Amino acid sequence: MTKIYAHAKPLSDNALIPTVLIVDDEPDILELLELTLARMGMEVESAMCINDAKKKLHSRQFQLCLTDMRLPDGEGLELVRHIINQCIGLPVAVITAFGTPENAVAALKSGAFDYLTKPVSLDQLRSLVKSALNLPPIHAEIASSLKQNQRVLLGESAPMQELRVMIEKLSRSQASVYISGESGSGKELAARMIHERSARHGQAFVPVNCGAIPENLMESEFFGHKKGAFTGAINDHQGFFQAANGGTLFLDEVADLPLTLQVKLLRVIQEKKIRKIGSTNEENIDVRIISATHKNLSECVENGKFRQDLYYRLNVITLEMPALRKMREDIPLITKNILARLCQAAKRTTCMLSKDALAALTSYNFPGNVRELENILERTLALCPDASIGRDELQLTSTDTARESNTSTLATPGGKLPLQDYLDRLEQDSIVNALEKTRYNRTAAAKLLGITVRSMRYRMERLGLNTKRQD
Repeated sequence: MTKIYAHAKPLSDNALIPTVLIVDDEPDILELLELTLARMGMEVESAMCINDAKKKLHSRQFQLCLTDMRLPDGEGLELVRHIINQCIGLPVAVITAFGTPENAVAALKSGAFDYLTKPVSLDQLRSLVKSALNLPPIHAEIASSLKQNQRVLLGESAPMQELRVMIEKLSRSQASVYISGESGSGKELAARMIHERSARHGQAFVPVNCGAIPENLMESEFFGHKKGAFTGAINDHQGFFQAANGGTLFLDEVADLPLTLQVKLLRVIQEKKIRKIGSTNEENIDVRIISATHKNLSECVENGKFRQDLYYRLNVITLEMPALRKMREDIPLITKNILARLCQAAKRTTCMLSKDALAALTSYNFPGNVRELENILERTLALCPDASIGRDELQLTSTDTARESNTSTLATPGGKLPLQDYLDRLEQDSIVNALEKTRYNRTAAAKLLGITVRSMRYRMERLGLNTKRQD
């Protein structure tokens, strides 16, 4: 079947009238949506079933489709999948009954742009339509021009290529995204890339480090306050949600949010409204939330430190950032790029790494990922005046080399080891012995060692035990 590419239908040489397809079998809903969109200057067509909608989709081009989740001849998800596969670039939003968020989540995971709940809020409808029509064009020649001055993730490894494809998909949705990954793996960069390629690219991107805000100030910082609301409130204050209204709010280290604020954050996501401290009125907000943490958020849920209902609201779609050690073939390219940027900032001739130095970096384990690589290069440039950088100038310690290369020195009985290497070896032997005694039950092994399961996982990751098969 021929695939359809959505684009605006020209009314005249100087005007474009967006055309919207509404799919719903309730006449009252159809009339409400048609009137609202017509007042916004849209051209509207309607269908009352999936088959009729498919015929209309293939008879002309639309710029947006709104579909109910329950239709006489099937589920709205069927139409969502059809549009995603056959009508490239056409945003589709679903209308779902109040109290059935699982339907909305399923639609978002299938590729829907966004969702509305019944009874439909006209303010939310208008906001959704404006965002959908503001999506960047998908045509390659236009998309390439849009990417100028945008942030990019360097590398041609399989994990990096998959990551870039996923980011492009997420940028054409309004779904909440949860970014997981180790510290220094580029979670904020990925969030910014999603924002810059989304319909919200012209609005604010507001990053928030949830672990850096004192708990007694969190509600004021997130939702704002009115003058005189409490001691010290000498002026009205706009919170993070107001600052990000129309754009994207990035909640970094979201696992550090206290439970009291988690409850209020959940309500904001559900109602799309906030109330400032000291105010009696609620304000509508239109914010896309992207969250991230280096912690295991599902484990935080199990331990009662993070609300399960909020977890499912934030984790509609997961984006996993690969560790640098899993993309070793990309290290030379990333290193070259960082070196060029650092040298330009320092106003010095671009430096080059020797083959030995590059080999040392490529074999290094990088527990701090790209951030650690940048710190190593910045330190090296500060101490090395030469244009050519050798292995010794990188100052990678013997511990660094031993940890990632797993050399035979560590395994040699009676071998002379640096203190940290010796302690790591003892720790590794203790963990392996505990795992063997408990038949590799991590929970039981952690209990035997007198540490928490989270500490156990961290130590195994640090020592490289997770990559070894335990038979």
